[in-house]
Amino acid sequence: MANEERIVARFNDGRVLKGYTRDFTAESDFFLLDEIGSGKEHRIAVADLKAVFFIKSFEGNKEYRERKAFGVSAHDGHKVYIKFSDQESLVGFVEGEIPWEKGFFVSRDGGRAKGFYLIPVDRDSNNVKVFVVGTSVEDVTIMMKLKYSDVKGVVDPE
Repeated sequence: MANEERIVARFNDGRVLKGYTRDFTAESDFFLLDEIGSGKEHRIAVADLKAVFFIKSFEGNKEYRERKAFGVSAHDGHKVYIKFSDQESLVGFVEGEIPWEKGFFVSRDGGRAKGFYLIPVDRDSNNVKVFVVGTSVEDVTIMMKLKYSDVKGVVDPE
């Protein structure tokens, strides 16, 4: 399935659809999802979603426990904690500007983007990236970046 991406669409009402998409973008109002199993094509309204998970496999590894802590990482993005309106949360990295100011989702591209991409903390998780729909977010906490010199007793390895 060339140019198709495996996704899990999580809806605001709790529904979940798994399938493939070819036409999802951060500016999409709608996109098509070919549901696994049935092959049924769904036209999904981004406004109805909480998040879109871009995944490695549909099966995942039920035994694996995803790490939820940042720890030491070579990733350059901003460390963030996302709290959704339904009280679930995610942690990860956002590259570029954080699209969140004083409790409001802010689109810096003239209002086209419907959300932002979050890169998971755990590189071994089944999630490659997560598109977080801005209207489903209650709060975003940006974690402070520390330099080695900021932490007493820790020597910079470089």
